[in-house]
Amino acid sequence: MTALPTGLTTGTWAVDASHSEATFTVRHAGISKVRGTVGITSGTLTVGEDLESSSVVVTLDPASVDTRDANRDGHLKSADFFEVETYPEWTFTSTAVRAAGDDYVIAGDLTIHGVTRPVELETTFNGTAVDPFGNQRAGFEASVTISRKNFGLTWNAALEAGGVLVADKVRIDLDVSAIKQA
Repeated sequence: MTALPTGLTTGTWAVDASHSEATFTVRHAGISKVRGTVGITSGTLTVGEDLESSSVVVTLDPASVDTRDANRDGHLKSADFFEVETYPEWTFTSTAVRAAGDDYVIAGDLTIHGVTRPVELETTFNGTAVDPFGNQRAGFEASVTISRKNFGLTWNAALEAGGVLVADKVRIDLDVSAIKQA
């Protein structure tokens, strides 16, 4: 039984999508990186009496992908990548929460493109605060690196000099603000 972080209280916390962000980074052409965002549509953190009895569920909208390039975003939404018409949401459902030194690991099932794989999010608790509207907030940052091929995202193009256009490894970073529910 691992104690909760200081300031985090038991109960239900709703992810505030307007103050939270999911970003990704993937190497492009072997020489640069493409960065983008995917909208968080909903999320709930259920904080139990200890870490082991706590859980997280989050839903994202792949149709909201934004890499600051409309053509690339359209390609990502197509059947070559996310197939947003067939797979309109991505989900993460935790299976375990544990301490890892001063930080935490949230293990769970990530579903992208209709494929579910276990992942472990390296997570930092940034504390709690009461906002000017009286809401008790908690902040978290989390990251994980996945293989896009493990989620059925296999489209690529060979480069003339060797290698491929899109790397397999994708880093996902989350910056989450959650509001304590009454």
